[in-house]
Amino acid sequence: MVVAGLALLAAALPCMAEGKKPQKAPEAAPDVLVLSNGDTLHGTLVSAMHGTVKFHSAVLGDVSLPWSKVKELRTADSFAVVDRKDKLLNAQKLAQIPAGPLEVTNQTLTLHPASGTAPAPIPVKQAAYVLSQKTVTEMMQHKQGFLTGWSGTATGGASLVTATQNQYTVSGGVSLARVSPGVSWLEPRNRTTLDFNGSYGKITQPGYFDNGTYVAETVTKTAIYHADAERDEYVSPRFFALAQTAFDHNFGQDLALQQIYGGGMGWTAFKSHRQEMDLKATAQYEKQEFISGSSNTNQNLFGSTYAVNYALNLKLLTYTQGLSYIPAYTQPSAYSATETNTVAFPAYKRLSFSVGTTDSYLNNPPESVPPTKRNSFQFTMGLNYAFKLGN
Repeated sequence: MVVAGLALLAAALPCMAEGKKPQKAPEAAPDVLVLSNGDTLHGTLVSAMHGTVKFHSAVLGDVSLPWSKVKELRTADSFAVVDRKDKLLNAQKLAQIPAGPLEVTNQTLTLHPASGTAPAPIPVKQAAYVLSQKTVTEMMQHKQGFLTGWSGTATGGASLVTATQNQYTVSGGVSLARVSPGVSWLEPRNRTTLDFNGSYGKITQPGYFDNGTYVAETVTKTAIYHADAERDEYVSPRFFALAQTAFDHNFGQDLALQQIYGGGMGWTAFKSHRQEMDLKATAQYEKQEFISGSSNTNQNLFGSTYAVNYALNLKLLTYTQGLSYIPAYTQPSAYSATETNTVAFPAYKRLSFSVGTTDSYLNNPPESVPPTKRNSFQFTMGLNYAFKLGN
């Protein structure tokens, strides 16, 4: 009997142990997307912006398609819908937007909030943004570390010639921007931009003998560099205070270094998801140092920067333009101006092909032999790579 009892106990122990194991929480049901051709995808709705639905499928990965290709859509998680008529929202208005699992049928979107009255169904064409409740909460809290939220492009180009003269040119740049919050339909709080671009080239004429006389090697170089940083703090949806700094070097204009430190105000003349124009004016300290200059030509100046920045984003190209005029009030002849134009054409995924021009004018280079030309013009071509740092 003792042996039989022990056998029964040994048989019961595994069952008792299994009974004590914690039960796994049931996995949430996947979202269901039915395409207009009848195909069904299971996965997670990421978002819907400007008429494009982003859906993550475990089989196909990330899928982007217009609302016209969606026959039905059902989600398990909560989503918030921003109506197209709501141009700019603040945190208080954002908190009042209802959220809940959504359902799309017949090109009409219906929310099913857990509490409160369900909003009236709206056509998908009126839904400018469909975002998860988690994303909306993060926007309301606007928590953003220094290394998060940055987006930008890196550009590079080069040419090489080997003949009677040897020549090479390299050019490139990095442009970074961080806007908080990162959507156009929320009232902006601040914006930070960082830019660097430059080109360097050299033409070498090797030494040679001319009727027994040795002619020494000659080298001609070009070097143009620009860097700037700006911080904007919005006092209203269109007006902002700004602080900026800029550094310029142009070997062709005999400019060793021009430094600018200033602050002022800006106004957004118009803004949409396709285009934006900003007008800016600053008061600033400026220092100019020239390569062949002396203490008499190097200057400490007080002046301003009047600038216009324009950006246009289309499906087939992106166009940006910058115009700036920099007068010096303490030395009226020491003014300068710059115009930049860039057109980028999408090539493959994050890569694009770009062409651009930079035209700069410096009115007061020191006298030199040969004479320094006041105008400097660049034409560049290269590949762009778009990237994003953090979330």
